[in-house]
Amino acid sequence: MAASAPLRLLSPSSSPRPAQDPSPRPVPPLHASLPRRRRQLPAVRCASLPPPPPPSLDLPLLPFQPAEVLIPSESKTLHLYEARYIALLEEALYKRKNSFVHFVLDPVVDSSTKASFAVRYGCLVQIESVQKLEIGALISIRGVCRVNISNLLDMEPYFRGTVSPLMDDPYEGIEIGTKISKLRESMCNLHSLQMKLKVPEDEPLQTNIRASLLWSEKEFFEEYNESFIPGLPERLSFAAYQTVSEMNVFHPTTNQRADAHIYQPPLDLIHECIHI
Repeated sequence: MAASAPLRLLSPSSSPRPAQDPSPRPVPPLHASLPRRRRQLPAVRCASLPPPPPPSLDLPLLPFQPAEVLIPSESKTLHLYEARYIALLEEALYKRKNSFVHFVLDPVVDSSTKASFAVRYGCLVQIESVQKLEIGALISIRGVCRVNISNLLDMEPYFRGTVSPLMDDPYEGIEIGTKISKLRESMCNLHSLQMKLKVPEDEPLQTNIRASLLWSEKEFFEEYNESFIPGLPERLSFAAYQTVSEMNVFHPTTNQRADAHIYQPPLDLIHECIHI
């Protein structure tokens, strides 16, 4: 009997391996296994846009002497009687929402012998009441906002120009609120004292400072252009500048107010007028 060849038992794990390639395998780069990031675009600088132009209005301008400055919240009664200023009043009432500009002619110092004046700043006013008289009209006005007269459009038959508002820089803080509260309290105390000293108890009159305070504390100004309404702190600060010696007294016998101002145009000033 022929001898049998020995059997070699092989486990499943010890199956013959194929011959390996002796050449080295390429190693993948390190960043290939990391998550891919979005490519960042270079920052682009945008040119800053110019600020929007300030709001403006084209309004009639009523000139006054340099000493007759009107400030916001202040009231004044005028007697207008010249035809050109009655025409100014009609334009303000029917075309300009009861508004015009009260301004003073600023003297310009130069080497010439003639007097020259500049039209620079004024106060936007609101007509509160109009009373027709036999000659002219009696009007009550109140200052609203300081304005810059940026362009003088007409001089005949009366002044007309383009105006933009002048406002205080906005400021917020606890201390400003406290100061405004103290200012208001002082104004109320001053009004009470003036009423006790100068006004009989049976006459329901208001002092200038009280009337300005009531206007300054209004919450809504529907009849005004919002762009020309100062903030509450600015309105109250101007109200504190009102006079304390005059009363808004109306005389029924003469049909005029005691504080009425007969408007006399500064004729000697407006012959030589320039705009700066």
